[in-house]
Amino acid sequence: MPTVAQRLVETLSAAGVERIFGLVGDSLNGITDSLRGHGEIAWVPVRHEEVAAFAAGAEAALTGNLAVCAGSCGPGNLHLINGLFDCHRNRVPVVAIAAHIPNAEIGSGYFQETHPQFLFKECSHYIELVSDPTHVPRIVETAIREAVTKRGVAVIVISGDTALKEAGAQMPAANLIPRIPTVVPTDSDVAALAELLNGGSRITLMCGAGCAGAHDDVVALADKLNAPVVHALRGKEHLEWENPFDVGMTGLIGWSSGYHAMLACDTLLLVGTDFPYRQFYPKDARIAQIDIRGENLGKRCRLELGVIGDVKETLRRLQPKLEKKTDDGHLRTALAHYRSARAGLDWVKPDSHHKPIHPQLVATTISNLASDDAIFTADVVEPTVWAARYLKMNGKRRLIGSFLHGSMANAMPQAIGAQVTCPKRQVISMSGDGGFAMLMGDLLTIRQLRLPVKIVIFNNGILGFVDIEMKASGFLPTGTRLDNPNFADMTKAMGLYGVRVEEPAELAGAMEAAFKHEGAAVIDVLTDPVELVMPPTITVEQVKGFSAWMMKAVLDGRGKELVHLAKSAWQN
Repeated sequence: MPTVAQRLVETLSAAGVERIFGLVGDSLNGITDSLRGHGEIAWVPVRHEEVAAFAAGAEAALTGNLAVCAGSCGPGNLHLINGLFDCHRNRVPVVAIAAHIPNAEIGSGYFQETHPQFLFKECSHYIELVSDPTHVPRIVETAIREAVTKRGVAVIVISGDTALKEAGAQMPAANLIPRIPTVVPTDSDVAALAELLNGGSRITLMCGAGCAGAHDDVVALADKLNAPVVHALRGKEHLEWENPFDVGMTGLIGWSSGYHAMLACDTLLLVGTDFPYRQFYPKDARIAQIDIRGENLGKRCRLELGVIGDVKETLRRLQPKLEKKTDDGHLRTALAHYRSARAGLDWVKPDSHHKPIHPQLVATTISNLASDDAIFTADVVEPTVWAARYLKMNGKRRLIGSFLHGSMANAMPQAIGAQVTCPKRQVISMSGDGGFAMLMGDLLTIRQLRLPVKIVIFNNGILGFVDIEMKASGFLPTGTRLDNPNFADMTKAMGLYGVRVEEPAELAGAMEAAFKHEGAAVIDVLTDPVELVMPPTITVEQVKGFSAWMMKAVLDGRGKELVHLAKSAWQN
């Protein structure tokens, strides 16, 4: 009779799982030994369990299929929790195996005891303890179906001693993964949406990640309505490319053209987006929303109409009912504003001699040199800003980040998951120096697994966005400075390819050589620490706060910082 651990592995294999990211521990011994004996599911070892969860999330995001991570009892599985929050908020199907202390010791304050059923509750659709051998495969199957059908995290808690017991007689189900149906809106909702749009004269589309696979349908809709298309950050990879109606992003890291295209409309259609920043929505426009999740409708703003349905199918049913708009004034104004805003973003020239190097130049160089089907991962905040503004998408490239959870240190772990999942594609991590340093021990994972990940570090010696937020609020920045080592030398000491770039003229050559290197490479680029990352609209409070910071900086003897800021703004 197989053990519970063996039955668990058989069930995961039946669901198509190819690998488990994790860090071994005694409470996982039964499972890891079962993987060894089974032979069809790989154990992908990492140095920190948080990396395992982020890596699994990247796999699920790229494939749409179930991914798995695991952590040993107590502190081991606790380390998973931040990455699992990210997976859950990104709506990617991930099952986490949280090993537990011996079953008989639960509730006694035993060594390393925690209560995973409570700890993981907020970042999962389903969490259950396997306390009896007959629970497997039923609990495992339920976790898999919950993760896949609800698009999120499910957690299986299992004690190490339970995993070693003989399993029950039940075998894994033959058809374990259910087929997900296409959600189609009602005819009356489609008709009502058409009537609302036909009545608008200045229509703007605001589109997000729910538009994946519907690029052509969104472009066709924009063409029929003469509507500018504003994209949310997670909509960038799906909508920005080959879209003559795109007018850029809005939001805290967007730019002015997207903001004004929404502000100037009389009718706003939200398409597959749960864009959270309410201050960027128009106050007087009629607003409709299409989303596959009914709970999202009207969450961020007052709606005149909410439609539940798959974006692609909804737009296909909507198109024949729409009248072709002849007035393109709103569109022309938005496109002209976009061209102006884009020119403002692209002010740094390729032959810039500015030191430290402008981060915009680094991001543009990455985009120019990356392969056509590259997978980019971006650390939260400043690397995400530069990725959003300067990476060119084309329908084949992918962009992954912690765009909803907003965790530091996500880029390199997600790059690990992406490279393991897609070994033949180029994977580039756009890492901040703070984010990279937080989990840089897993550079050893990249070395051990011989993954050809390229890591570009935006090394400005500062927690940049936090620094700016403090200044905008009128505070003198405290605790934001980073005393970094030479990351390239550190990389070389690990036996990997490392290069440090301080001269702008050397950037393209150094990056090209690193990208062509067959193995992993770290490109440590010294970037300008006072580059301003400002939202498309600035509040009076922010202006007052920034002025207060400037006054405090002078009084505090930081006048040189103001000079540096001025030089950065006017030199390239």
